[in-house]
Amino acid sequence: MRSLPLDGVRSVVAIGAHPDDIEIGAGGLLLGLPPGVRVRYVTCTGTPDRHAEARAAAAAFLPTADVSFDLHCLPDGRLPAYWAETKAIVEAAARAGDADLVLAPARTDQHQDHRLLGDLVPTAFRDTVIMHFEIPKWDGDLTSRQVYVPMTVETARRKAALLSQCFPSQTSRDWWDDEVFLGLARLRGMECRSRYAEAFDVDRLMLRLGTAG
Repeated sequence: MRSLPLDGVRSVVAIGAHPDDIEIGAGGLLLGLPPGVRVRYVTCTGTPDRHAEARAAAAAFLPTADVSFDLHCLPDGRLPAYWAETKAIVEAAARAGDADLVLAPARTDQHQDHRLLGDLVPTAFRDTVIMHFEIPKWDGDLTSRQVYVPMTVETARRKAALLSQCFPSQTSRDWWDDEVFLGLARLRGMECRSRYAEAFDVDRLMLRLGTAG
């Protein structure tokens, strides 16, 4: 399996429907980004307490990054009913500046809020690599993915620990535990010959030859 380095990424836009989406789907990738990377965190829903969790998570997962926030409070579970407002949030994130990489939920996600973002993000970020992350849930919507980001054992365990540390409001949920997060990471790791990994879909990827203009 061929690999490409992420150390050339200098600017990232991370978009989630809810606080914790980004970290669940791409926390390992965030922990591996190079120092000094600029990251814009965008969430569409959340209370002040949940927004505080998102800020704490960004500080924990991106301790050496230059992080800015665009946190909104649309109703959880109702984003399709707020289509225009959600699209405006995504378009504002695209106008905020050039990004080397965009992280967003998968188009195949069965949660209506996640799926809407998965569909809207490519309409606003037309010239940027978009990696669509996956979020485990009772809907059973996991499917095959095309792109893998391997994680060391240390990184995978740190991700799981930080999720519970940064999002205490969610730890009482019956699906929220290290076994779920590490189990999915182990499965994706097996698929790419690593111990652990995160997996993504990518809409478009352009490879430039050395002689290309």
